[in-house]
Amino acid sequence: MSRGDQSSQVADMPFHLRAFLDSLWLEAGLSQNTIEAYQRDLLAFAAWLSKSDVDLSAATADDIRRYQALRMREGRKVRSEARLLSSLRRFYRYLCRESVRDSDPTALLESPRLGKQLPDSLSEAEVEALLEQPDDLDVLGLRDRAMLELLYATGLRVSELVGLKYEQLNMRQGVIRCVGKGNKERLVPVGETALDWLQRYLLESRPVLLYGQANDDLFPTRRGKAMTRQAFWYLIKRYAEAADIKKALSPHTLRHAFATHLLNHGADLRVVQLLLGHADLSTTQIYTHIARARLKEMHGQHHPRG
Repeated sequence: MSRGDQSSQVADMPFHLRAFLDSLWLEAGLSQNTIEAYQRDLLAFAAWLSKSDVDLSAATADDIRRYQALRMREGRKVRSEARLLSSLRRFYRYLCRESVRDSDPTALLESPRLGKQLPDSLSEAEVEALLEQPDDLDVLGLRDRAMLELLYATGLRVSELVGLKYEQLNMRQGVIRCVGKGNKERLVPVGETALDWLQRYLLESRPVLLYGQANDDLFPTRRGKAMTRQAFWYLIKRYAEAADIKKALSPHTLRHAFATHLLNHGADLRVVQLLLGHADLSTTQIYTHIARARLKEMHGQHHPRG
């Protein structure tokens, strides 16, 4: 929608609302979607106020609280309510700047608590289904299986995985020397299953992919070059589709599953922090919420009074 289209739609709006929306087009960094969201929120509030013969520019804090209470009874999501309050705050601050109002009715209103958004994860059965999708009788399929197994076994970031060099893998000790964010190095143990797949890959697949070229990338592409994180992300999505996994995935999906499953099986949070390479324990604590959610789900399914 162009600015011209937007202006034609707001022609019948209250003057101050129309002026506010017009001013937003002049502000850098605001997307069209953001401006349209402000418009929807403010028009809906204005329509509700009009039932009581209250003008949008004259609304009080009590008016806003009653409107918020109505929306909460209607089952509106917390994130939607947070966006509404953001729209109202911006509008009434604009009116104060323009000397239309003496005070901001949103000044003492608290924003709804959004809470932490849990990262998507996979169940252990879904991970198994995903890992089984590559054809290990194929050179590329064997490489992909080794990469997926290593990713789930170590919780590496995708960028760390595709950037691995051959010298960073110590098969005898069963560890990966990983260089993560901030150029910080950590040693990550690799489980026996992943080591078995890596051994097969190193013997049967990697030499074929390199065509005798000198290359220290642990997981080269068909052309013998380093794989990009975008290319590996495409592989994950393709194998997830083949496994009939319906969940929304991210490049960190197996990293999330690694951390969640460790905690579900009793791992210490600080151990998981070290394995993931988190500088701050609070970053790792998000996974305890997922683990608790899983325990609550299991309790509800299996406990006689769940």
